Amino acid sequence: MTPLRQRMIRELELQRKSPSTIDAYVLAVAQLAQYFGRSPDLLEREQVRDYVHYLVVTRKLSYSSCNQKLSAIHFLFRSVLGMRDYDLKVPSKRSGRLPEPLSRSEIAHLLKTTTNRKHRVLFMTCYGAGLRVSELVRLTLQDIHSDRMLIRVDQGKGKKDRYTLLSPRMLNELREYWREYRPLKWLFPRKDNSGPSPIGTAQKTFVAAKVRAGIQHGHGIHSLRHSFATHLMEAGVPLPIIQSLMGHSSLNTTAKYLHVTSKHMDGVRSPLELIRLPDSVDVQE
Repeated sequence: MTPLRQRMIRELELQRKSPSTIDAYVLAVAQLAQYFGRSPDLLEREQVRDYVHYLVVTRKLSYSSCNQKLSAIHFLFRSVLGMRDYDLKVPSKRSGRLPEPLSRSEIAHLLKTTTNRKHRVLFMTCYGAGLRVSELVRLTLQDIHSDRMLIRVDQGKGKKDRYTLLSPRMLNELREYWREYRPLKWLFPRKDNSGPSPIGTAQKTFVAAKVRAGIQHGHGIHSLRHSFATHLMEAGVPLPIIQSLMGHSSLNTTAKYLHVTSKHMDGVRSPLELIRLPDSVDVQE
């Protein structure tokens, strides 16, 4: 490990960044160094801008991926190298992409076609509690509060704790799962019980299950969290309660699910239906 990498990790830890953020930032800076074949502290600002241009234009990275790499680079130069005014002058942008939840029937079909109990319970917990995948894989047995019918999310995004829903059906499934697999600490451990299941494993498991179920739309396992929020909103649960269950810092983040619910469309007729058309129309090819 180079001295620069050691300094960066130390500074990230001092600022109490999460392990996943530390890994992502270190990787982003390592990729920058690999691209030029030299240490990042030897690069001119325009060289770094050329690299970002390569990420945007050639590699066509998503908005979120580019934003994360920009944050990592700025952190390196500002917080580690002490260049407080360092600015690549590349704006962070949001994609404006709407969540793509699954319908209730699709989720029911997904669970029905998932015959592996561990995988089925993994999906049920993610959907039933509205968890991020990073929160899901780090659940411990102690986080299941069956007496209060709540699940504790310990140090979720932004290092915030919260409680979310534990339904009776989920509790029964979790108990059956425990009897079969006997996890020791982590609810969803690695095969050798050495730690929590990797995030990538949960993602791949979900994608494979979605293919088996023949579900075409939606994205990764995060679609289950989107579905949780959307279905609660369609059931009439107030927005602030959904915000609390999801662990959103801003109500605006939760409000994006208003755009994908079907309830607010009830009773709204397309203007096409208001136009009187003749019984038959001659269509010329």
